[in-house]
Amino acid sequence: MANTKKSKHSSRGPASKQAASKQAARDRVATMRAQAKRAERRRNLLMIGAIAAVVVLIGGGVAWYAASRGGSSTSSTTAEVVPAAPSGTPQSQPAAHVVANTTGISGVVAYNTAGWPAASKNGPANQALGHNHVTGAVTYSVTPPVGGNHNPTPLSCGVYTKPVPNEYAVHDLEHGAIWITYQPSLPQSEVSQLKSFVERQSVLSPAGGPGSRYMDLTPYPGLPAPMVVSSWGFQLRLSSPTDPRLQQFVDKFRASQQYTPEYGGECTGGTGTPAAT
Repeated sequence: MANTKKSKHSSRGPASKQAASKQAARDRVATMRAQAKRAERRRNLLMIGAIAAVVVLIGGGVAWYAASRGGSSTSSTTAEVVPAAPSGTPQSQPAAHVVANTTGISGVVAYNTAGWPAASKNGPANQALGHNHVTGAVTYSVTPPVGGNHNPTPLSCGVYTKPVPNEYAVHDLEHGAIWITYQPSLPQSEVSQLKSFVERQSVLSPAGGPGSRYMDLTPYPGLPAPMVVSSWGFQLRLSSPTDPRLQQFVDKFRASQQYTPEYGGECTGGTGTPAAT
């Protein structure tokens, strides 16, 4: 009887061990799978984090580039401000005296600027353009003006989409700026050509101060021609923005030591904010 029980006990022993071994194997597999899943989740999280970091870097780079581009053309996006008309005592300019055109540019009308640039400040007595600072509106004898008494504050040079007061623009002419005016009815395509022309001109710094193109572009009601380009004492009427004389005029008179009464005068930091510089 005892031998029979021992035999039965011996026959169950190996089976029980085998079952335990299989269970242990299953447990190990389950553990390994769990570890693999945790590792995969960690890799996915790391990958997502890396992708997010790259997106942030790229986004930051794009934002920086856009900001830097915007900063380089701030004048193009800044709201335009046209100065108010002067409010002091008004005056009228004596008739400007036309003299011979010796510029070599056909069609230029030249006016008496005798004594300038110099300290003599010739006035109406010899019909030279005046240089006095006045606070009121001035009725000029030439449309648009080519010089004469003007406001003490110059206009900040640049492109304006609205008419500007004469008295500030004339001060720019005294500093060597070129003033391109056009009829408000001029086709927009030609206005765009004039704007592109202005933007092609080099930036100058005649006295080492802030650089400027020394160019003003504005519409001008009542203009006697589709376009008129003016400097201090000289003027040229044009019918096309592609007329080669426009560039010739700019090259000859813009910030010229020979023709600028106050050579080195700045064309920035004045009154008004142009739509573009």
